[in-house]
Amino acid sequence: MAESTPGGPGPVRVLLADDHPVVREGLSAMLESADGITVVGQAGSGEEAVVQALALRPDITLLDLRMGGMDGVEATGQILRQVPGCKVVIVTTYEDDADILRAVEAGAAGYLLKGSSRQELIDAVQTAARGETVLTPSLAGKLFRTRTPEPSPLSGREREVLRLVGRGLTNAEIGAELFVSEATVKTHLLRSFKKLGVSDRTAAVMRAMEQGLLN
Repeated sequence: MAESTPGGPGPVRVLLADDHPVVREGLSAMLESADGITVVGQAGSGEEAVVQALALRPDITLLDLRMGGMDGVEATGQILRQVPGCKVVIVTTYEDDADILRAVEAGAAGYLLKGSSRQELIDAVQTAARGETVLTPSLAGKLFRTRTPEPSPLSGREREVLRLVGRGLTNAEIGAELFVSEATVKTHLLRSFKKLGVSDRTAAVMRAMEQGLLN
């Protein structure tokens, strides 16, 4: 059998990592009930998550932010370095802004609360699998409220595009919303990346939020 690779054809393959078995089982049950998603493994620690990710090569790894030993942020960095193509989504009860930023700076595709509904969880996995940003509305709103605006290096249209990225829209959907082509959206994003010193959509949104540019 050929070795599976992240992003390949077939269902979205998910690895779950949480130090509470009941949480893992709950997440697994919700995800397995969805078409097009399969849970390929579970891990009870950050260290085990890295080992399982290397062995199973999932498309998505859902990681608890705070586990004993290696935490979710450190595990995120190791998984992304060692399993190219795998996306990591942090799933936790904590809403602390510093934790969100640490996770994104480590390369996480986004952040989801454990209290999220079944549909929100499924949507988050599917969104991350498409390479889009995962950020719950409550967390995005909290960042918007608590950041003090700084002089913006971004144009008004670049800020509009990043706000829509933060809502989870694809480039095509953003183009439809703003009545511009998908190529124009990509151009605005690339300019934003350069101005903000980042290399992807998720980091651009988080950096802009951190600087209070999307208020």
